[in-house]
Amino acid sequence: MSATAPRQLRRITTNGVQLNVAIAGEGPAVLLLHGFPHTWRLWSGIMDRLAGQYRVIAPDLRGLGASTRAVEGYDASTLAADAEGLLDALGEPSAALVAIDAGAAPAVLLALRRPGLVRRLVVMEALLGRLPGAEHMVAGGAPWWFGFHAVPGLAETVLAGNEAPYIDFFLDAGTLGRGVPDDIRAAFLHAYTGSEALRCAFSHYRALPSSAQQIQDAVATARLTVPTMAVGSHPVGTGLERQLRPIADDLVGHHLQDCGHIIPLDRPDALVALLAPFLAADLTK
Repeated sequence: MSATAPRQLRRITTNGVQLNVAIAGEGPAVLLLHGFPHTWRLWSGIMDRLAGQYRVIAPDLRGLGASTRAVEGYDASTLAADAEGLLDALGEPSAALVAIDAGAAPAVLLALRRPGLVRRLVVMEALLGRLPGAEHMVAGGAPWWFGFHAVPGLAETVLAGNEAPYIDFFLDAGTLGRGVPDDIRAAFLHAYTGSEALRCAFSHYRALPSSAQQIQDAVATARLTVPTMAVGSHPVGTGLERQLRPIADDLVGHHLQDCGHIIPLDRPDALVALLAPFLAADLTK
């Protein structure tokens, strides 16, 4: 791993909220969007490796980490607008988007709506609403926590005071039992402790029906024209690639073996090996 790149933490106002944003490096912009239960720290090692050639921008999503605990706006369309406003506030006319889990749907939606803003797109370990191609993934129903998180007021009430074992469940499962570095775990646990932090986290799940409809509406009138890479591991595998294949003009897919859901922490070397050549096309323009 390269030495830690100097990072700047800033608070950027966009779309009615303030986002906590880590920024490192200079060059073409690369915007990194995390998922649950993560913060921008998910990308720490990836930022270090990209910052030598790119301006790497990693926000805490709306409501998460040190960003504004917003009352609403957790649907993909609003999150896409957050990302668009962030790039505008930072003076970036375009960016490569790299997104995982909850960050994937807004990244795809932004690429569909603003192909001139998104130079290229990398999405991983997520399913895009009701788009066909991933029926095998949900044949037995969505994972249990989707329903638990979806009930307004329930999960945050039950879990307040017991956040550590709950977050550890996802971190262990997402790395196939290997776990994450202690400092990263501590940052995630801090970010998701307290009923208000949990409410915001679960609001992303409560907005999933709206996000699914937004994706459905977008693909009815537009295609994904930007160069796109879908990366799967466990458990999503090739599901996301299959969903994107019918709507994308330029798509490459990869399936990482022996890798958990949290790819940037579980297999960072493998991820960078995929990202480096894919993003490098921007360096020659």
